[in-house]
Amino acid sequence: MSVAFSLAGRLVMVTGANTGIGQGIAASVARAGGSVLGVGRSAMDETARLVEAEGGRFTGISCDLSDTAAAREMFEAAWNAHGPIDGLVNNAGIIRRADALDFTEADWDEVMDVNLKSMFTLCQAFGRRLVAEGRGGRIVNIASMLSFQGGIRVASYTASKHGVLGLTRLLACEWAAKSINVNAIAPGYIETNNTQALRADPDRSAAILDRIPANRWGRPEDIGDAAVFLLAPASSYMHGAVVPVDGGWLAR
Repeated sequence: MSVAFSLAGRLVMVTGANTGIGQGIAASVARAGGSVLGVGRSAMDETARLVEAEGGRFTGISCDLSDTAAAREMFEAAWNAHGPIDGLVNNAGIIRRADALDFTEADWDEVMDVNLKSMFTLCQAFGRRLVAEGRGGRIVNIASMLSFQGGIRVASYTASKHGVLGLTRLLACEWAAKSINVNAIAPGYIETNNTQALRADPDRSAAILDRIPANRWGRPEDIGDAAVFLLAPASSYMHGAVVPVDGGWLAR
C-alpha cells in the first residue's frame, strides 16, 4: 500500500461503530493498517470481528454520547489509556420523524444533542489535546445529503446535518494552521439497518435508484474507504471539504 493512503501505526476513534456506516469505517481503517477505538451504546462484537479479520486491533468503548459530560470524560479516558489518538470520525447519529407542525421539543433536543452537540464536544476535546501536545490530527465528520437539502418530516436531523457541515468549515478555518485537518463526508443512500425499510419497499427503492446515476445503493465500505482517504497523508492539503459519496445523487 502506498504510504500516502496508509494508516499504519495510527489510532482512530470511530463513534457509532456498532453497525452500518460506522462499522464500515472501522473495517476500512483496519484494512488500511490502522487501529480502532470504537464508541457506541450497544455491543460492538461484530465490528470487532470485522476489524480483527482485517488484521487490525479493535477496542470497544461504551458511552452515551447524548450526555456531553460523559462524552468529554470518555475521550479523555480513552486518550490517557490508549492514546495518543491520531484521527476522530464523528459518525454517531439518530433521527426522529414527524411533521414540522407536530415536532416535539424532546425530539428536537435528542437529535441535536447526539448529532451536533456531541460532535462539537469531541472535536473540541480532540483539538485541545492535539494543540496542547503540539501534534497534528485528522477529523472526519459524517454529514448527509440533508446537509444540502431540506428533506421532509426530519426537522431536527436536517438542522443537525446542516450544522455538521457548518462546524466542519469553521473548525477547518480555525485549526488548519495547527496541522489539524477537519473535513466531512456526505453519504447518499447506503445499505444499512436505517434504510432496510426503504430497500424492502419496491416502489420506494425503485424511485431512489432512478435518481442515482450509479444505479445501486451504497455500501458501508464506500464511506469507509472515503474516510480512510481523509484520515491518510494523501489528503494533507484538504481542509473544510465535504465529499459526497452518493453514487451521483447530487449531480442528477
